Parts: sequence; C-alpha cells; structure tokens
Amino acid sequence: MATGKEIRTYFEGRWHDADLAVMRAADHGSWLGSTVFDGARYANGVVPDLAAHCARVNQSAKALMITPTVSTDDMVAIVRDGLRAYAPGTPVYIRPMYWALDGGDLGIVPKEGSTGFAISLEVIDMAPDSASTTLTTTRFRRPVMEDNVVNAKAGCLYPNNARMLAEARAKGFGNALVADIMGNVAETASANVFMVRDGVVLTPIPNGTFLAGITRARHIANLTADGIQVVEKVLTFDDFRAADEVFLSGNMMKVTPVSAFDDRSYNVGPMTHRVRSLYWDWAASETL
Repeated sequence: MATGKEIRTYFEGRWHDADLAVMRAADHGSWLGSTVFDGARYANGVVPDLAAHCARVNQSAKALMITPTVSTDDMVAIVRDGLRAYAPGTPVYIRPMYWALDGGDLGIVPKEGSTGFAISLEVIDMAPDSASTTLTTTRFRRPVMEDNVVNAKAGCLYPNNARMLAEARAKGFGNALVADIMGNVAETASANVFMVRDGVVLTPIPNGTFLAGITRARHIANLTADGIQVVEKVLTFDDFRAADEVFLSGNMMKVTPVSAFDDRSYNVGPMTHRVRSLYWDWAASETL
C-alpha cells in the first residue's frame, strides 16, 4: 500500500504514471535488505535542497557497498522532468532509491556494478502550520557505526525506528525522543530535534549515531544568518524537560512544533515560528 497518491515512477530510463513494480524476488535488496533512499520535497512551487538530497542517496549507496549509477546532476534533471506532470503548488514527496541486484562474496556482499535504481514521486500533503506533535521516551536506542550503517539513509535502519514509533503511539504520544548508546538525546524516531532555552537554539551534536539531516543543516544556516545563536552539544532528556520550545526538523514536514514531552507541556513559541518563516523565505529563492 502506497503512502501517497498520484504516483509516478522513474525506472529503466523513463517515467511511468503508476506505482510500478521495480524489484524482483531474488534481488539482493529484496533478500538481504540492501536498499537506500533519500527524500526531497516539491512544495509551494519549489524544490529546496534537491541536489543535496540526490547527492546523499549516492553517498548512502556507497555506504552499503551498492554502486551508484546516476550522477547528482542527472538525478536532479530526471526529478525536475518528472515533476512537470504535476500542477504548480502540488505537494510532492520525491524519493530516489537504489538497491543491489546481485550478491557477490557468499551472496552477502552486493556485487559491484549490479544496481537497481528508481525514483518515486507521490502527492503527500504538507502538514498545516497549526499541526504539532507530542514526545515520550522509548526503550529502543540509536545504533552505532560498529553495528549498523548509521552513515546512510538505509531501509534496514527503519524497523528500529518503527518499533520506537509504535511504542510511543501505544503510550498515547505522537513520536519518541530517542537516546544514543550513552543515554543522551540523539533525535526522534523520524526526525532531528531542536530545543530553545533563553533565546538560544540547541540541538544534539552529531556523534555518529544519527544522520544530521539536510533540512537540519538548512535551519542552522538560516538561524545563524539571522543572528540567532545555534549550539550543537550533548543534550539530556532533562535538558529537553527544561526547554522553552521544542521542534522537529525533517524533509517530510520541514518544521514540526512539539507541544509536550511526557507530562511537560510547551507553547509553540516565537522561535519555532521564526524557523519556519526563515526556511520558506529561503526556499523561495530556489525555483523549479
């Protein structure tokens, strides 16, 4: 079952107006989970940081020993061509994907040069500005490089995210605030996280347990250019309980305010509104 609607698929050199079947039962990606993807957004007539997302899917492929086959520039051109089928302003989720076709050594290591590639475009609405979420803790933690491919946006990481999210939903919350291996805050089950205290924006320092996202980096750059202090540092759950504001950062919805962490409530404050305003003002400079 697809997440979105009005799906288009790029596969084997052309666009198809369908949610096309692209993977075979015996593909390495089906069998052993050698899949990577990235996500970009077409919204309000712009495609912010599209090149960065296309470049990252190639980096993720290399991390899983999958041979990338499409250059960043070519991928950007393919996406832009595919988006022309949608009416201006349509909110589209852009997902380029690689997977290994064949196995090499013992069938486990992906065979060099044997790569599947597709791009999926799906109409998925942006959340309204009034939307927010709530957070709770989870017993599951982010892995480290020694036991998983945390330097990639890889499909094999998401079952762990899914059980974090399922546990949070079972407790009556919208998302989980997740610890790293040391017990400090890393991110949530689906997005990077920021907090605000005394006018300063703080976010967990990248420590190799989570992807420091492209949208996260864009928020940091926008805030810094606006004269707002942003600090990357080790943050605890108690730090978040003492925060004035908390918001999430991710490609899917860009900025998601947090209204509560367990029994701690927050107002959707001026910094959260400012982050969103700065992002879309910047994004307006990028045209299709």
